[in-house]
Order: sequence, then C-alpha cells, then structure tokens
Amino acid sequence: MLEVFATWDWEKGWVQQFHLGALRNNNSRMLKTLGPDTGWDSIGDFSQARALAKFLDRLDNGNKLAKTILYNLNPADNELMATMIGNFQDGSVAGKIQYGSGWWFLDQKDGMVRQLNALSNMGLLSRFIGMLTDSRSFLSYPRHEYFRRILCNLFGDEIENGELPDDREWTGKVIQDICYHNAAGYFNWTETAVEKRSIVQ
Repeated sequence: MLEVFATWDWEKGWVQQFHLGALRNNNSRMLKTLGPDTGWDSIGDFSQARALAKFLDRLDNGNKLAKTILYNLNPADNELMATMIGNFQDGSVAGKIQYGSGWWFLDQKDGMVRQLNALSNMGLLSRFIGMLTDSRSFLSYPRHEYFRRILCNLFGDEIENGELPDDREWTGKVIQDICYHNAAGYFNWTETAVEKRSIVQ
C-alpha cells in the first residue's frame, strides 16, 4: 500500500514525508483507559536502513520517486538518514530527498543541533529546507523561531572558531535559504509582490 501511495504522490507532483522510529502506545493500562495516541509513546530502536533503502530504490528504479523528506526519532539514526538521502538525489530537483529537521522527542535544542551537524557533516546543509511542521497546534509554531536561533548560533559559533569564513553576506544568504527560500522552491510556492518586499526588507 505504501508503495502505491508513494507512486500517487509522484504522479501528482506532491512531496511525501516519512516519520520513522516511534514506539507507540507502550502503557497498555493507559491505552485501555484513554485510547491510542494519548502520550504513552517513546523512541524505538528498530532497524531502518535496509528496508528504507529497498523501498526508495523500488520507486527510484521505476522513475517514480517523489520529492521525499525523511525524519527519524532515534538520534542513533541521524547519520543513517543523512547518508540515505544522498543515495537517491538525481539532479532533477535541488535536494530532492531531504533529511527532515528534529522531530517529536528530537524537537529540542540538542536534537536540532545534532540533526543539523549530521546533515552538515554528511550532506549539503545549504540545500536544507529547514524546520517544517505537520502540527495543527498553533502553539507549536514558535519552534520555527527557536530553530532559526539555533541555526544562526551554529553558524556564528563556527565563524567565531574559524571553521567558516567571516562573510555575513554569504552566511546570511545560506541562512535565509534554509529558513525560507529552499522550502519555497521545494514546494513550488509562488510569492506575491508584498511577500517579496517583506523578505527583502
């Protein structure tokens, strides 16, 4: 079924997202009391690489692999995901396969920093589409600002340490791309003249 749905995503030109690694409904007493998906979840330690590679390869081999974002919940899989995305970049879209930002239990400072470092070490951070959300909760949106602060701090620390050039124009462009422009291009968003002006200002 997942392969059929993924093919439909490709046919429609949609972006697909896969969130991997959650161990759901662990407390059976509370599951009976409150029902599923009520907070009794944790990080799982499943083997991910081989099955994920085969799934993506089947789609890619049929030239039906849509733009795809992969998220992991277990921080032990950071480098796995950061290298997996490189296997299926085909040049048709910049950063076609994305390693998604820190998610769920990793959606905090340490988790975000570790995800950014894994992607920077193993891939191309400048093509990253940044913090996205699948949340329907308005209160979850401040994490985008938190993500931007963490990203800027990461660049600032590396510039201060002499690991990146002290070039504000170059750094500023990379950060703006990660925080907005890469996602806008990836999702084929169109901008109004007002939106363009506010971005420039």
